[in-house]
Amino acid sequence: MSLRIAFVGFRHGHINGLYTVAQERDDLDVVAACEEDAETRATLAGVGIEVTHASYEAMLNEAPCDIVACGDYFGVRGERVIRALEHGKHVLCDKPLCIRLDELERIEELARENKLSVGCMLDLIDKPVMVTLRELIRRGDLGEVLSITVLGQHPLNYGSRPMWYFEEGKHGGTINDIGIHAIDALPWFTGHAIAEITAARGWNGRIKEHPHFGDGAHLMLKLANGCGVIADFSYFAPDAPGFAMPMYWRFTVAGSEGTVEAGINLDKATLWPNDNSGAREIELMDGRPNGYLDDFLADIAGMPPPEGLDTTRVIHSARVSLLAQQAANSARAPLVLAG
Repeated sequence: MSLRIAFVGFRHGHINGLYTVAQERDDLDVVAACEEDAETRATLAGVGIEVTHASYEAMLNEAPCDIVACGDYFGVRGERVIRALEHGKHVLCDKPLCIRLDELERIEELARENKLSVGCMLDLIDKPVMVTLRELIRRGDLGEVLSITVLGQHPLNYGSRPMWYFEEGKHGGTINDIGIHAIDALPWFTGHAIAEITAARGWNGRIKEHPHFGDGAHLMLKLANGCGVIADFSYFAPDAPGFAMPMYWRFTVAGSEGTVEAGINLDKATLWPNDNSGAREIELMDGRPNGYLDDFLADIAGMPPPEGLDTTRVIHSARVSLLAQQAANSARAPLVLAG
């Protein structure tokens, strides 16, 4: 039996991909789509999205659905998610889930009380390179993981990126925007929880027209086994090569038995073992296209996969991301995390 899914907010392009996937799947039935912003609404027919409502409250009251998918601007997402949960709907949201900790606490409370699932479009972990990196580390090829460097710089594409990014209160911070991917992925591929936010910094480096916008973002973490993490999530990648650069989502993981380097735009992973056997190129494993969606639907069915992206993990990753953003905003670190 298919589940009925309704969409709210198309002001970030990620949600368009989910809309397309939902239309193609036998286990989902797209029943409604809402966009309250008139300018955005006028563009959606051209990309194959049929808008049925210009009011979110009207859609919630009029469109029978099981799931609400949210892709609105970041600052309103928490409110959108909360309203859906109050109406008894499961929620699948683009990242970030919200930009305030009090919103997250309410989301967690409603999901628990109403026995509802909360999913997030954290698709980095579904890529072949990430599946491969997890396998290498989990089977012990690197020994104990000691240090991880994450290069996650993105192009800003100023002028074509939606301008709400640069309106105060609508973005919520670059660590929470980009860094959430790595914050969620690190425990998943290493097997070690994030134990400490050691240092976090956000700053305005390039977009001087919007001095409040933190296009620079650095983060240092400590995992539960003592492994150190250094990450750069800045919007400093040049626009022209942008997402095609070899440094885009590139990971260097050093362990007691060797070091591996892998990245989304690298054809293979490279392992340098501690012995004299020399560097080895490793073929990438198959990825999990739309794995985040499969995990979400399994969670709704009461069968969350082991170490999958279920409600508990989505909320925990969002919380660590928000705490890291808060640490950057306030220059308050280190921050030791309980449990």
